[in-house]
Amino acid sequence: MKKNWVELYKKYGIYILLVVVFAFFAVAAPNFLAAKNVINILRQVSMFGIVVVGVCMVMIGGGMDLSVGMQMAVDGMLIGYMMVNLNVPIPLAVIITIVVGCLLGAANGIIAVKMHIAPIIVTLGTMLVLQGVAYLITGGYPITGMPEAFKVIGQGYVGIIPVPVIIFVLFIIFGAILMNKTYLGRYIYALGGNKEAARLAGINVDKLTVAVYTFCGFCASIAALIMVGRTNAAQPGAGSSYSFDCMTAACLGGVSIAGGEGKISGTVIGVIILGILDNGLVLMSVNTNWQSVIKGLILLAAVAIDCYQVVNKNKKKAAA
Repeated sequence: MKKNWVELYKKYGIYILLVVVFAFFAVAAPNFLAAKNVINILRQVSMFGIVVVGVCMVMIGGGMDLSVGMQMAVDGMLIGYMMVNLNVPIPLAVIITIVVGCLLGAANGIIAVKMHIAPIIVTLGTMLVLQGVAYLITGGYPITGMPEAFKVIGQGYVGIIPVPVIIFVLFIIFGAILMNKTYLGRYIYALGGNKEAARLAGINVDKLTVAVYTFCGFCASIAALIMVGRTNAAQPGAGSSYSFDCMTAACLGGVSIAGGEGKISGTVIGVIILGILDNGLVLMSVNTNWQSVIKGLILLAAVAIDCYQVVNKNKKKAAA
């Protein structure tokens, strides 16, 4: 029995939790089931979910990225400054922002690989650096008044479906195909499962590590574009909670903190659960500080179950 409950949780727990959370707020939160609110939840989780796809790949590859929130802040301030203060054409500003986002992600991977520093330390350091950079760009003031054509990426619709949701779905499809159907995805799992074994198998682990972090930076830049378009403002503190929210969603969705295990599909369910929690608690007028308490407890529980599973696996290996 001891042996099976963790496996059952890993397979079905996330789906049961989704049903329970949805059912609870459907009963307890006013207007939760209104079509407008459901679309609002999907729009809210889309930015966050895009970043989680990148963070999920990093974690499966045995890494960690605590800087994604501040990457978003810098990307957002950059495109806002270019479009509003420098009158840079929208397409050029978008391209520059995406390139900078990829470079910020790549920098994390390069520092971790070349200096042999634990990714959690590297990204904690870059998070603090980027936090300062985001505030230095305009002295801490937000940038408002984005061009109307740009706001479509955050506020537009295709039929009744918000544009951010469509972009999120494209990222889910791409991530699922990459991780489940390609050799590159298998290499990322191998990297997180056993780095030295992956190296001996002929995988260039250093290049793969940098590539995964670069993709994570790309995801953060796209999410930043959507956030600025949706709010019509670039805020230096935007995305500050994303780092730990992303980790919570990934761990909740079955991604192992030790790497080498997890699925994009499970992570997406984790994203939706956190989105429902945020929305439902707001509708119930629950203090925002309680939201942080609940997310923290969810993260601790998910990591504890994962660590329990890892310890059991190690015991079995030792016994064998």
